[in-house]
Amino acid sequence: MNASPSPESVTGVDFWFDPVCPWTWLTSRWMFEVTKARPVEVSWHVMSLSVLNENRLDELPERIRTLMGEAWAPVRVLTAARLTHGDEVLEPLYTALGTRYHLEQRPKDRATLEDALREAGLPVDLADAGDTDQYDEELRASHRRGITLVGEDVGSPIIAVPGRDQGSAPTAFFGPVVNPTPKGEDAARLWDGVLTVASMPNFYELKRTRTTPAAPPWRSASAGRRR
Repeated sequence: MNASPSPESVTGVDFWFDPVCPWTWLTSRWMFEVTKARPVEVSWHVMSLSVLNENRLDELPERIRTLMGEAWAPVRVLTAARLTHGDEVLEPLYTALGTRYHLEQRPKDRATLEDALREAGLPVDLADAGDTDQYDEELRASHRRGITLVGEDVGSPIIAVPGRDQGSAPTAFFGPVVNPTPKGEDAARLWDGVLTVASMPNFYELKRTRTTPAAPPWRSASAGRRR
């Protein structure tokens, strides 16, 4: 049996997500695979594609504008849940929401929010937060903490790990965009490679055209980029 890693050897990973983004959902499930193969511990944080895009809605296709309107309530509810019940509720609530949005194709409405809250063991009346800006100051602050690490020209998700040297700035990046979610050793190898390239201060982008839509493959996934 392998010995458990010492606390000093565990890498803290900060993961910013918007729950309505299907690509973020796939990446988040990859992070769970990574935790099985590498000594990492994930801390979850809310970011908002609605905040990111609020000053450029006129540039977006109608379907994306509609999504940005629907995206406010889930991040507000997640923020309210964190502030009232602690950071530890973010992951189970995100998983409950993501399962409904991306695997079950449930509507992004109050009924889905309430159902996810029940599954996460949280009060259903937290869904009220989706209809108010009461928690927007903290939501925007959480979003800003993530986006400041990588710049405005990205989206969800954002991942940050400690810098290579003690006292150095975190290594942060957008993505990776994956579909389907890598599993097992493939997940671990991708993690190692992403950290290698992201840690290079003069490296900015590696990209190729997506040939697989973020659609039917989700349904076979077990248990999620920009706009």
